[in-house]
Amino acid sequence: MNRSGIVGYGTSVPRMRIKVGEIAKVWGKDGERVSSGLGIIEKSVPALDEDSATLAVEAARVAVEAGKINPQKIGAVFVGSESKPYAVKPTATVVAQAVGASVHMTAADLEFACKAGTAAIQACMGMVASGMIEYGLAIGSDTAQGKPGDALEYSAGGGAAAYVIGKPAESIAVIEDTYSFTTDTPDFWRRQHEEFPEHGGRFTAEPAYFKHVVSATRGLLEKTGMKIGDFDFVVFHQPNGKFPGRAAKILGVPDEKIKQGLITPILGNTYSASSMVGLASVLDVAKAGERILMTSYGSGAGSDSFWFTVTDKIEEEGRRQPESVFEMLKDKVNVDYATYAKHRRKIKSL
Repeated sequence: MNRSGIVGYGTSVPRMRIKVGEIAKVWGKDGERVSSGLGIIEKSVPALDEDSATLAVEAARVAVEAGKINPQKIGAVFVGSESKPYAVKPTATVVAQAVGASVHMTAADLEFACKAGTAAIQACMGMVASGMIEYGLAIGSDTAQGKPGDALEYSAGGGAAAYVIGKPAESIAVIEDTYSFTTDTPDFWRRQHEEFPEHGGRFTAEPAYFKHVVSATRGLLEKTGMKIGDFDFVVFHQPNGKFPGRAAKILGVPDEKIKQGLITPILGNTYSASSMVGLASVLDVAKAGERILMTSYGSGAGSDSFWFTVTDKIEEEGRRQPESVFEMLKDKVNVDYATYAKHRRKIKSL
């Protein structure tokens, strides 16, 4: 197939964080036990003036700058999110205008729970490889929702990751191939007018997350003839800090190959941005010639698996994002539950 690649990338995460133990204390739970069970220490807290649109814009600006491209040559902008600020109004047009993209382009919002961002990458891949556009901008951005007291409240965070997709010759990482696995598995949902999502509890594990992540990854390996040992880094969607490690064991992935991309323990589940932020963390340190395997997951349910090969372009000055994911995560302010509730608008009189 005609190939495409990552020309530039960028991430954005809120500065505020809340410890899992702080949330547990409010609901009379054992904080250490909850934190250990989820594999999450703390999660990000989007502020009152932060939403999936502002995070997407910030990540996109970094990606365009790192890609060293003329934004007027962006022919498509796709934003994947399940927490867009408007029920009827695209976020993609906001991002496109903010980064200075041409009006002679297409733009759309995508939704498929936590894999809408990787679906955006696939859409840009096809349009670039076919010659329809020169560059595409694919973004995963969410300010995830969690009902007070629900298990999701301990993990649902916020963040964004953006990728400029272009031709292989100018890419820092070539997309060698992709494979998807999709079924009608209703493990997580939110009906119209409902403020918080519902989930199927333990049903979200075996028939949902693991079935799709493992099947998509194995499908990519079979399609390409690659083996786990051929990859230097592996990134999985991260609904918590435990599932990626368990998926790695099923697939025979050594722990050291998932370590760099495992961000959820100190950021929380950023939904559409989850695996994409993990990929960005890997690109922060990857070297020319190294191979990356990434598999996303979205409830409902589906997974997209990708094989990337890093090129020597990544060693050029300014081609990585200026601040690494782990450096961003060190710049934080921890807050108490009252501040968290205020900024996440859980106090309904605000």
